[in-house]
Amino acid sequence: MTHRFFEPGFRAGGPVRAIARLLDSCSEQVTVTLVTGDHDLGVPQPYPGLSGRWLDRGRSRIFYLSTRSPRQWWGLWRTLRREPFDLLYVNSLWCPFSITAILATRLRLIRAARVTIAPRGEFSPAALALKATKKEIFLRLWGPFLRRGDVRWHATCQLEADLIRRRLPWATALVCADEVDLPAEPIPPVRLADRLRLVFVGRVSPMKNLTLTLAALARTTSPITFDIYGPAEDPAYWARCRQLISQLPSTVEVAYRGELHPDLVRETFAQYDAYAMPTLGENFGYTIVESLSASCPVLCSDRTPWTGVLAAGGGVVLTRLTEDELADQLERLARMSPAERLALRGSAADAYRTWAAGERGVHILDQMRLADRPGPAPRVGQRPYSSR
Repeated sequence: MTHRFFEPGFRAGGPVRAIARLLDSCSEQVTVTLVTGDHDLGVPQPYPGLSGRWLDRGRSRIFYLSTRSPRQWWGLWRTLRREPFDLLYVNSLWCPFSITAILATRLRLIRAARVTIAPRGEFSPAALALKATKKEIFLRLWGPFLRRGDVRWHATCQLEADLIRRRLPWATALVCADEVDLPAEPIPPVRLADRLRLVFVGRVSPMKNLTLTLAALARTTSPITFDIYGPAEDPAYWARCRQLISQLPSTVEVAYRGELHPDLVRETFAQYDAYAMPTLGENFGYTIVESLSASCPVLCSDRTPWTGVLAAGGGVVLTRLTEDELADQLERLARMSPAERLALRGSAADAYRTWAAGERGVHILDQMRLADRPGPAPRVGQRPYSSR
């Protein structure tokens, strides 16, 4: 398995937590070797004491690679070539980690029977529109490597599977939601201040569409507090956000609170009346379920797997993604009494309970194992299914 960023890093957002949970929740019939980078997103310094090292995590092994170190590349290859793998699982289609791993498999530098690609939202229309020409050229050149029968795709929802097949009609996609490590019971909602408390938690990037929230706030007239948490990974986009903040009316108080460690996300959501998330597309949306688990309703686009949960009481589904539509919803919330907003938080808690009690299905790596080995699952004691 490969992913450019992993724990102890957290700035890359939900995928880091999703992959961590994927490793921790796989069955005893699966062992995983993960190759990841030795530093966090946007941080040039490596994690202390981890660069070039193997780390055990349960039944999984993790190697923290410095891509600038030929010695580490050589040592990693010498280790990986010693055993055959049943599956190469890569997170992202465009990431150099994924491209390198697939090429190494095709050139038989690493032995892997099958390849699975988890694009993690990269096939949404908004994501494909970013650097569209480069991506189109890449897909044309990379097509022969992707069209082979030993390549599958992991979609975290039916919407993502449809988007993959829209661009690659021949693709075989297995649908399995990301694993989450959250309690079944939400944080109980409490009554907050008279003034609407709104929050954004996530990477400050064009896909998260923070500028739409700021533009919508400019059209409101009621008192609103809006706090922003997350790494500003795109300097040009963050400059645009700061410009919009400077133009907001005096009734809106905005504060950038910096980065938020994953351990503090849920308790932070619990301090707000609503989470503004007019995203341009999510294959899963880890912060959405974290918000619901803290009894915090979500104002979200209809481009995520959470539309049904939000429509059932978890928040508001934005279908047009315009400044006017979002401003109307924000104004409606701001004019509610604290008791009315508390009732909405209770509805979000109920929606989360219903979702948490639902059936999760078979772990994606077990789906791959069973698909590769027809018949009953291997008995305990047989060679575990191995994924790089």
